[in-house]
Amino acid sequence: MLVAAAVAPFAVAAPAADDEEAFDLDVDREYEAPAVADEATARVGDRTFDSAQAAIDAAEPGETVVLDGRFDERLTVNASDVTITTEAGAVVDGGGEGRVLTVAGENVTVDGLWLRNSGYDSGAEDAGVFLAGSADRTELRDLYLSEITFGVWIDGADEVTVADSRIEGREDVERRTDRGNGINLWETEDTVVRGNEITDVRDGIYYSWATGIVSEDNTMWDNRYGVHFMYSDDNRLSNNTAVDNDVGYALMVSDDLVVENNTAARNDGTSGHGVLLKDIERSTVRGNVLVENGHGLYVYNTQDSRLEGNLLLRNDVGIHSTADSRGQSVVGNSFVHNDDAVVTTTKRVQTWNGTDRGNYWSGARTADLDGDGASEVRHRPAGMVEHVVAEHPQAAVFADSPAFDAVRLAESSFPVVEAPGIVDRQPLVEPPHDWRNYADTR
Repeated sequence: MLVAAAVAPFAVAAPAADDEEAFDLDVDREYEAPAVADEATARVGDRTFDSAQAAIDAAEPGETVVLDGRFDERLTVNASDVTITTEAGAVVDGGGEGRVLTVAGENVTVDGLWLRNSGYDSGAEDAGVFLAGSADRTELRDLYLSEITFGVWIDGADEVTVADSRIEGREDVERRTDRGNGINLWETEDTVVRGNEITDVRDGIYYSWATGIVSEDNTMWDNRYGVHFMYSDDNRLSNNTAVDNDVGYALMVSDDLVVENNTAARNDGTSGHGVLLKDIERSTVRGNVLVENGHGLYVYNTQDSRLEGNLLLRNDVGIHSTADSRGQSVVGNSFVHNDDAVVTTTKRVQTWNGTDRGNYWSGARTADLDGDGASEVRHRPAGMVEHVVAEHPQAAVFADSPAFDAVRLAESSFPVVEAPGIVDRQPLVEPPHDWRNYADTR
C-alpha cells in the first residue's frame, strides 16, 4: 500500500517527438587537393631563384617569398619576420624523409601552401611543419598537410597560431598508435589553434606541458583521440567537434581547464568516451553536446570540478564516475535516453548539486508542486539497484523488474537506509536542451 500511495503524485517525463529536421553531427570528409602546376617558380620581390630554399635564404626581414608550382625539397627558414606564400598554388614534397618545413626564425608567416610526404619516423618528429623553440609568434594559415607523420610539431615555441588548415595523416599506417599527432603542442604558451580539420592521425591535437592555449572551432574525426591533454594547465577548449574517434576529448593530469560548447558524437571505439576526465582538478566542462558515445562523460579521480549544462543523449552511459572522484558540481545537464544515465563505483552517497535546481533525467519520476521547474522529489540515478548489479552482475536480469522499481521508488520517496550512489535532490522537470534537434545523428 505504501508503494501504491507513493506513485500517485509522480509524473513520468514523456520523450518529446523528433523534429522533422535533425541537427547534422556528421563532418564533410571529402577534400579536393589544390591544382598545382608542375613548373616551379620561387620569387622574392622581382628576384627569381632556382629553388624554394634559395629564395627563403635570400629573403630579408619584412620580405615575402612567393612559391608557385611543385617543389621536391625540404625547407628550413632561419630568418625572422618573413612570409612564405603562394599566388597560383604550391606543393612542397618532402620525398618521404624527415621534415618538410622547419621554421627556426621568429615572426614567420606560412600561408596557403600544400606540404606533403614527410618521413615516417615518429621518434624523430618527422612532420609537415616543425617549429623549433626559437620560432615564437609563427603563424601557419590555410595550409594543407597530407601524407605526414606529424602535421605540425611545436617544439617549445610560444604565441604560435595554427589556423584554417587541413591535416591528413597516413591512413595506410594501420595502427593509429603508430601515427603521429595532427598538431603537437609541446612546452608552448599562449598559442592559438583555430578552425582546423584533422583526420587519420594518432591524436588530433596533443598537449604536453602546454599552457594558456586556446583551441576553438576545430574538427577531428577518425583519430585515436580528437584532443588529448597531458600535464597541461590553464587551457580553453571551445566550439570544437570530435566525431567517430576512439575518444573525443581525453583530458588527463591537468588543472584549471575550461571545456565548453564542444560536440562529441559517436566516439565509441575501444575506450569510447565523449569526454574523458582523468586526474583532473578545478576544471569546468560546460555546454557540451555528447551524443551516441560509449560514455558521454568518463570521470576518473577528478576533483572539485564543475560539469554544467551538458546534453548527454543516447550514450551507452551518460556519466561514469569512478576512482573516488569527489567535489563535483553536476547541475543543469540533460540526461536523455542513455542506456544507463549513471554508473559509479563510489562507496559513499554523493549529492551532485547543492543548489535548488539539479539535472534533467528522462524517465525520472518528478513532482513540481510549486511550479518552479524543479521537482520536490529527489532522483537517484545510481542507487541500491545499481549498487547491487555492480556488486552482483548476475542480478542485472532483474534490473527492470517490479521489485527493483519499487526499491527505486522508495529511495526517491522515503529513504531509510542510503545505499552508495548518486543523489539529485531537485531534478528538473523539463530538459534545458532541445535534444530533439539531435534525433538522427547518422
